[in-house]
Amino acid sequence: MFKQRLSDTSSFNTIIHWYLLSFNAGSINAGGFLATGKFVSHVTGFATLFGVDFIDDRPESAVGILSVPLFFLLGSFISGMLIDRPIHLKKRPHFDYVMGLSALCLFAAAGGGIIILSHLARFGQLFKLEQVYVLLALLCLACGLQNGAVTSGSGSTIRTTHLTGITTDLGLGLARIVTHRNNPSHLHRETRINLVRLGSILAFVFGSALGTWFFIQLGYRGFIIPGLISTYAAWHGRKEKHAAHKEQLSI
Repeated sequence: MFKQRLSDTSSFNTIIHWYLLSFNAGSINAGGFLATGKFVSHVTGFATLFGVDFIDDRPESAVGILSVPLFFLLGSFISGMLIDRPIHLKKRPHFDYVMGLSALCLFAAAGGGIIILSHLARFGQLFKLEQVYVLLALLCLACGLQNGAVTSGSGSTIRTTHLTGITTDLGLGLARIVTHRNNPSHLHRETRINLVRLGSILAFVFGSALGTWFFIQLGYRGFIIPGLISTYAAWHGRKEKHAAHKEQLSI
């Protein structure tokens, strides 16, 4: 799931897991938007909202909204310390810890929403920053952890929580198809890689669509579903770590 770069030799099993995590991010983003009125799987929107609040002479709101993406940054930093740093030091990366922490954030979001926020208003009716700040922080932290894990493990060739980078890569890849149209080996390689990128985009979109449906049905309980997906990813990371440890012992 994690320790493989995007290439024309990427295994089918790895690709399916990438799609699952893209689906997961899309569903978290949809749930975050429905619950808080903010997108949570990327930081671009928060920078825009800061600018709007600042110009509208709402400095406290501007500072508050700008602080939320710091939790995405924190998640990425934790991933870097537990995954990227060990990789560079030739040690075992802890994908299981990172994805497990992401799952805990999502379960906490579900529990907090059910126990606290649902008593203040119906799901999707609390849009004041002070009311949903902790929920936003948990969701951004979960997304930062997941994105950091996949980015580190894939050598920065795959990102699952936003579409800007992978859409750019797809556009460049399509240009390479035109460039190498008379070279069968290069053409096959670029075509296969671009199909994987397209699949990741579609998985995010599908996760957003299906996520919207089950969040409308379940409310804050909807965060349990991406929490379970992240738990599966943590279990898979644990299994990969143990397999790598056994391999080292047998050498």
